[in-house]
Amino acid sequence: MSLQPTIVERLARARGDLRMGAPVVLTGEGQAMLCVAVEALGAERLAALRALGSLELALTARRAKTLKARVYDGDIARIAVPLDVGTEWLRALIDPADDLRVPLKGPLRSLRDGTATLQRAALQLVKSAHLLPAALLVQVPHGLTLAGEYGLTLLTLAEIALELSTASPLHDVIQARLPMVMAQAGRLHIFRPEDGGEEHYAIEIGCPDRSLPVLARLHSACFTGDVLGSLKCDCGPQLRSSLAQMGVEGAGVLLYLNQEGRGIGLANKIRAYSLQDQGFDTVEANHRLGFEDDERDFRIGAGILRQMGFSAVRLLTNNPKKLAMMESCGLSVVERVPLHVGQTEQNAVYLATKAAKLGHLL
Repeated sequence: MSLQPTIVERLARARGDLRMGAPVVLTGEGQAMLCVAVEALGAERLAALRALGSLELALTARRAKTLKARVYDGDIARIAVPLDVGTEWLRALIDPADDLRVPLKGPLRSLRDGTATLQRAALQLVKSAHLLPAALLVQVPHGLTLAGEYGLTLLTLAEIALELSTASPLHDVIQARLPMVMAQAGRLHIFRPEDGGEEHYAIEIGCPDRSLPVLARLHSACFTGDVLGSLKCDCGPQLRSSLAQMGVEGAGVLLYLNQEGRGIGLANKIRAYSLQDQGFDTVEANHRLGFEDDERDFRIGAGILRQMGFSAVRLLTNNPKKLAMMESCGLSVVERVPLHVGQTEQNAVYLATKAAKLGHLL
């Protein structure tokens, strides 16, 4: 085996670099660009990037719409960065926390010449690092030379497109018996992805017959609801109700998937909560941050169930998208089992928004 890092290892390294404010080199279509996540950008690094050439800011079309910036590249916008602005100006563009107090940003000049492929890949990478979806880029003449000279991680467009569109293989690292309040006959499996991402967990109740449809729940991690008992969502009650129902039936599998905040990460979820305090609903908050309605990858859950030997499920969910994804991944959904729990005065608007805008069956 070669000592050279694989593309999976370099992608994991690139995510870490971006979270720490270090640049990565992206190449493709005869171009090379240095990319850095704006959220982690410091003044000294901004000055170093500026010395290399003209800077541009890549934003998602969702965030650009809030800023009233022109979008010429479909799902992203490229903004020319003026010579006399610093990190404060950039941060004000990417973080909506102060949008209502200072609604007018700019003037902003959107770029429209050339392609936006490298910029789109940069945003995909930044999103996968659970940072605000905004990247600062500068074109460089010799990406490979620059990467070697400064020890920077280098990725090609082809590598990014292949790896980010493919669900990483998961391995059942360890499992052990785990008696719980809801079900004493419990077993916890730890699944680890090859790409260095978060681990996911399968809680197996009893000994489900692999030849029969299993009562299953795909539960996305919710620190605020599952651990703190937040009244802003219905996640905690759904978790406990699912385990209780599996305990009563004597068999089931609950997948606890580390896709906090519908896939945007805990920090961005709390940013969304702050925007909800300003009067925006859960979908509007995601859009103002630059994210889509739901950034989760339900293929992860389907892959774990298949790996555990299941081919058919009775799915505990109110989300029809989960049903469609299970079917598209080769798992037969023989029944949708509703979860009508956890409604409170504090989450009434949240639940109504999920029904009206996300199609949840509440």
